[in-house]
Amino acid sequence: MTRQVFLGFFLAFFFGISSAAPSATVEQNPSAFRVGIAPHTSARIILQMYQPLRAHLEKALGRPVMILTASDFSDFATRGLRQEFDLAVTTGHQARLFETDAGYMPMLTYKADFKAVILAGMTSPYRDPKDLANSTVIGQSPSSLVTIWGQQWLHRNNIPNVQVRYASASDSVAQLVLNGEGSAGMMSLANYQSLKPEVRARLRILDESPRMAGRVYMLNKRNALLREKLNKALWSFAETPEALEYFSKYSLEGYRRLEPRELFEMEPYANEVRQALKKEK
Repeated sequence: MTRQVFLGFFLAFFFGISSAAPSATVEQNPSAFRVGIAPHTSARIILQMYQPLRAHLEKALGRPVMILTASDFSDFATRGLRQEFDLAVTTGHQARLFETDAGYMPMLTYKADFKAVILAGMTSPYRDPKDLANSTVIGQSPSSLVTIWGQQWLHRNNIPNVQVRYASASDSVAQLVLNGEGSAGMMSLANYQSLKPEVRARLRILDESPRMAGRVYMLNKRNALLREKLNKALWSFAETPEALEYFSKYSLEGYRRLEPRELFEMEPYANEVRQALKKEK
């Protein structure tokens, strides 16, 4: 049994949450409202993060809600472009891709600044960009925003002979760096802040990106008539104790509306995903 299908069975059994292929789940519950969450961290953490939202949306919409994720960012992008999600929550570059190429509509994002960071071990010899030459750097999926920015950072700093190795989740990136399997790692600032304190204490930030569009809630165009109802449901969720705990635990600070041109500015990163998906075909 593949990891993705096993995870689908586990999550669907306990919480109605799935990362399995949609044919295995949607046929069982065709009325379910499908919320796709980009795999920015492990499936276990995604389950914990979005369970309160799932329960709130079920009450507000009066129908079952399923949380779906994917094995990596490329798979998530492909599924989003195939219209498999009713609502997608993903970083700005894929949000822009879903907007322009699949007709999804922006809803809201988080107040906390989204930044990518380059991390190294606190006691490692890697203290400047030039120190990373002839080494392995750990990223997440090639289509993730932090990895795209990180690879551009390596190029801008003219660091030669760097091999990029990809890990499935941010906690895996941190562990590989601490195990000495990579000179440095790439992850979002929020995911770095969510690491256990004892893990963060062993890491050092070499550099961080400018502020970028973080996770954005994108509504599928087929649900346009639900937009006002869903918008009210999201903002009412933001006032609940469960949401306040969620925002605090993951350093998200609450919801906010998108700024003008915020997604437009992510177009160069969205195009990187387009090109990567073409190469995979």
